[in-house]
Amino acid sequence: MPENDPLVPIGKITGTHGIRGALKFHSYSGNLDTLQKAKELILKSKTGELKKIVIESATEHGNRLILRFCGYDDINKALPFVGREICLNRNLFPEPEEDEYYWCDIIGLEVVTDHGVSVGRVSDIFEAGSCDIYVVQSGNREHLIPSIAKVIKEIDIDSGKIVITPLEGLLDP
Repeated sequence: MPENDPLVPIGKITGTHGIRGALKFHSYSGNLDTLQKAKELILKSKTGELKKIVIESATEHGNRLILRFCGYDDINKALPFVGREICLNRNLFPEPEEDEYYWCDIIGLEVVTDHGVSVGRVSDIFEAGSCDIYVVQSGNREHLIPSIAKVIKEIDIDSGKIVITPLEGLLDP
């Protein structure tokens, strides 16, 4: 794979669905559009083994997606894929709207206060009701930064920084 086209994990296969090779998919982002438009994807095992596979169908079933892969029309053929992550090439993602970002672009950015004090780097992100929470690591310290306008003043992907105005007590030990 070219370096400028990295693989991005977008979810995980959580189980089988029926006996005809269909698989249940859990999305990390809740957004299923990109996967539904993809023709092929990459399955990544826990050991890092990659397998390119062609999608036969991707249909919504409740709040989940049910996937079928070409050539895997039996539960016994599809069962080995349970537990694998599904990855897509970054270039398949649509351009985000203004002031919207993909998690994969945020993770790794340095977080600094509006006074220039380094807080650490974003190591993870999770959803918490009305906003995402950025997990910011600095050595053995961890800060949970809500991604709300009152706190996040600027996200600059190109410079690799997020500028925040911390709420009172947000950065206390």
